[in-house]
Amino acid sequence: MSIRSCFFRSTVAALAVTLSLSPAVAQTEMAQAGANPAVGNAPLQVVPGKSAAIAAQGPDSVADLAAGLLDAVVNISTSQNVKSDDNAPAPQVPEGSPFQDFFDEFFKGQGGGGGRERTVSSLGSGFVIDPSGYIVTNNHVIEDADDIEVNFANGSKLQAKLIGKDTKTDLALLKVEPTKPLTAVPFGDSRTMRIGDWVMAIGNPFGLGGTVTVGIISARGRNINAGPYDNFIQTDAAINRGNSGGPLFNMKGEVIGINTAIISPSGGSIGIGFSVPTELAQNIISQLREFGETRRGWLGVRIQPVTADIAESLKMETPKGALVAGIVSGGPIDGGQIKTGDVIVKFDGRDVVEMRDLPRVVAESPVGKAVDVVIIRDGKEMTVKVTLGRLEDGEEAEAAAAEETTEMQEGTDQAEPPAGELPAADQVLGMKLVALDVESRKTYGISDDVEGVVITGVTPDSAAAERRIVPGDVIVEIGQEAMRAPEDVSARVEELKADGRKNALLMIANKAGELRFVTVRME
Repeated sequence: MSIRSCFFRSTVAALAVTLSLSPAVAQTEMAQAGANPAVGNAPLQVVPGKSAAIAAQGPDSVADLAAGLLDAVVNISTSQNVKSDDNAPAPQVPEGSPFQDFFDEFFKGQGGGGGRERTVSSLGSGFVIDPSGYIVTNNHVIEDADDIEVNFANGSKLQAKLIGKDTKTDLALLKVEPTKPLTAVPFGDSRTMRIGDWVMAIGNPFGLGGTVTVGIISARGRNINAGPYDNFIQTDAAINRGNSGGPLFNMKGEVIGINTAIISPSGGSIGIGFSVPTELAQNIISQLREFGETRRGWLGVRIQPVTADIAESLKMETPKGALVAGIVSGGPIDGGQIKTGDVIVKFDGRDVVEMRDLPRVVAESPVGKAVDVVIIRDGKEMTVKVTLGRLEDGEEAEAAAAEETTEMQEGTDQAEPPAGELPAADQVLGMKLVALDVESRKTYGISDDVEGVVITGVTPDSAAAERRIVPGDVIVEIGQEAMRAPEDVSARVEELKADGRKNALLMIANKAGELRFVTVRME
């Protein structure tokens, strides 16, 4: 089973549909009372002189609703010129085969022209959000396209220009130039939608054109590992390839989601589809329309989940929030408002239940906004105020810093020293430790800004080995206290044991200075 983007790409598309129903099966179904779950369990009523009729009825028809929305939903056709790989293996086709021309077109064969360009077509969906011609779709529908054509329900076609795209949420904004105002649909508030609410999807499955399907919201807040801000609406309304970029409507005719992906072993709908909620998409679309790019808020922290062991080590009653594992140098909170080891539990009035909640709520906040952040430090809850920077600027700065670090490390010999090269060391929790001095720093290639106690060996099958601690790692803190010498580590571990703790919370730095928190069993 796999997660698939719900768009259709092919050089030649064909769809075969076969319907079959034997007379015996038909008679059996007619005889069964309440066979259709949408109708209920009412028995079939036979009216004298007429065919069998069903007394009970299903949900109200959505025909009137669909009729007013179909013109706003468009089919998007893209084309891309790609060059064949000269080294690609080519099928062996007998001389004179009726398939010779086909393989000459797509593969490198004898006289087939390897390296020739060919056109790959894609089909997807979109919807008009402004009568002047602004259209929303998925980024993966138009990605790398050389030509984008929008097909409307009345049969007209217009060339589209890409206004902006966002790979993190898989959204894109297009613009066409219509001769008259287009039919547009409004955004609704996806936050008001509940599990079980009726929804309707309209799209372009398999290139068939405007197709309406109805279902319910099956779940909310789904994380399918598609991006850093996953918060998908899950629906059982049929979504297939070609539906990507199409709208998911509520029963008021408002767009509350953009259909993006499906789970399917075959590529067809099995009733598990995912839509980007408008609570996330609407702000992105507004930024793309105004700036042609995204401008997300940025806090400047590296975070990790708060596990049950970490929560116990921090004296938290329940595991929640996002644990700050590092502060980005030069970032919005480099001044010390938030420190490494703090747990962020609320941001600008919104609860941070899981680690993945924080990047999303920060990204949705305006650049330059001053916000209140609730943190847990030393077991106590406190509120600090921070002013957000711009994520895109931070990403550029971090990329430059990472490149600089890589260049510095390339000239450093980081090979592990032979056994016995360093002096004998204390051993705690399965780790051999020595002071981080000039010699050990040079031996392991540890960055100059890292301070702590260096690990020179890890006993196999020990508690430290379970947490993937390796020689060359540096213990910076234990239980939120700084470590300067091997004896500090031994003493702190004994203090935690005497305090009844089962796990020690270690702040570990790698050779480059990147931090992470791990809990190591002390039993």
